[in-house]
Parts: sequence; C-alpha cells; structure tokens
Amino acid sequence: MGDFRNYLEGLQSRITAALEDVEGPQEQGGARFRSDAWQREPGSPLQGDGITRILEGGRVFERAGCGFSHVRGPQLPPSATQHRPELAGAPFEAMGVSLVFHPQNPYVPTVHMNVRMIAAHRPGHEPTCWFGGGMDLTPYYGFEEDAVHFHRSCRDALAPFGAGLYPRFKAWCDEYFYLKHRNEQRGVGGIFFDDFSELGLERSLAMTQSVGDAFLNAYLPIVHRRMDMPHGEREREFQLYRRGRYVEFNLVWDRGTHFGLQSGGRTESILLSMPPQAAWVYQREDAPGTPEAELTERFLQRRDWL
Repeated sequence: MGDFRNYLEGLQSRITAALEDVEGPQEQGGARFRSDAWQREPGSPLQGDGITRILEGGRVFERAGCGFSHVRGPQLPPSATQHRPELAGAPFEAMGVSLVFHPQNPYVPTVHMNVRMIAAHRPGHEPTCWFGGGMDLTPYYGFEEDAVHFHRSCRDALAPFGAGLYPRFKAWCDEYFYLKHRNEQRGVGGIFFDDFSELGLERSLAMTQSVGDAFLNAYLPIVHRRMDMPHGEREREFQLYRRGRYVEFNLVWDRGTHFGLQSGGRTESILLSMPPQAAWVYQREDAPGTPEAELTERFLQRRDWL
C-alpha cells in the first residue's frame, strides 16, 4: 500500500505542475494551484488524510481540481459492495487520485481522470484488493481528431496488459458515463474500469498506474490545439448549458461521489469536480446543422473512434 501511495502523490504533483506550465507565468494571468492538506478528525467515520489541490480563475482553466486521498473506515459502504456482497461490513482502506479540469475556452473539453485502489480487511483473511479508474473526455464543441487522439492514448496505455482490455473498458465507459434520465452520453468517452483484480495484484496495479501515467499525453495536446481559439457569448452560453449535464451526472449517477458521501468523506474534496458556473435551459433546441446540434448528433454517440 505504501508504494502505491507514493505513486499517487507523485502523480498528483506531476499533473498539477504540468497544468501550471500550461497556465504560464502569473504576471501574464497564469494561475497556480492552492494546496489544502487535510486529516480526518479523531472520532470521525473515516480516518486518513489527503491533499486537495485546486486552481481557479486561470488563464486557461476556469477551475481545475486534483485530489489525493487515503482513508480507512470500519465498514465498506453499499456503493463499494454491490458487486461483492461477501465483503459487506468489512473494514476497508481506500486511496486514489481524482481530477476534473474545466477550461475557460469552450473549444477545450472538460476532462476527468481517476485511479484508485480499495482493500477490504476481513478478520482471518488476506486483504482483498481491487482497482478502479479511467479517463473520459467531455467536449462542448466536437473535433474528430481530438476524440481519436484521446482514445488512441487510452488504447496504448492498456495494450501491454491485453488486447481485449481497451474495447472492453471503452464499452464500460460508454455504459457508465451515460445520463439515463436524459438518454444521453456525457461526452465522447474514454475508458473506465472498476472492481478490477483479474490480472493479479501486481499486474492489476501496473495497469492502473499505466492509465494514470497516460493522462497528460492524452489531454494536453488537445488543450494546446484549442485553448487560443476565438469564441464569443454564444459559445460561452452553450458551454454553461452543457456543464449542467456534467453536474447532473456527478450528483445523480457517479459511484465515486456516492461512495465518498456515504462513507462520510470530506465533502469539499468530493465535490471538487463541480464547475464554477453552469446553466440549465428549459427544452433547449439547437438548429440542425449548427455546431451545437452537431455535438449531440455526431459526438455524443457511442462510436468506435479508432
């Protein structure tokens, strides 16, 4: 567990440093991450610690949150045992890095990534460990080359661990990041896996780290391509409208959010994925042939991007 914790803390530092490089010098409007180290109070439902790093009001990113946490609890919450009923009620340990970046420019997509490990400690048994994570891309204006690049990076991260993992995790992502109440995909997908241990402890751990290590190369080239594209009020309004869908998914369907809240986690850290601004419009309709309509028609569809 200690080695994985060291990896996660290093991953968080690498990612936040890379974003600050994209932001540029502070004198030119570049923002810096604020680091909030925390520790659970004695007697709270969870014990443990973490570091929440948050960047707001930047030149490139309106809000970027990247959190590390390592917590222990007396009993796994229901969201963690729905597929493992034999572990219901077991003490647990969980650690991970989770991030969501909301850019200023509507042509730059929002991105989410997380990697995590959970270990259940049943008396008289060896710890039962499993892994989860993935990354997915949520554009407001669709670009084919961006979706292809992102999916290719995901495929390449998984390739050393089995040719069948990318198509399986890609389909899993499409199924998971789906707003059932709207019959709509959240974005163009990526990869998602959960309750994963089938490669054995060492290989499952290595695969999870490969996903984390692939994130910057998957996302930053897209940021650099789009962050200086001209835009106006129309694009901003559409971005805020689509962000509303992001909020809906995270609060209604996301298992990670449910796990954190059900287990007594730190609310500010759990909700760092929320955008600073979002909007809801009653029965919005975009004219056929517009870039806004194209997002739904061409990009918010389950497709083989490769």
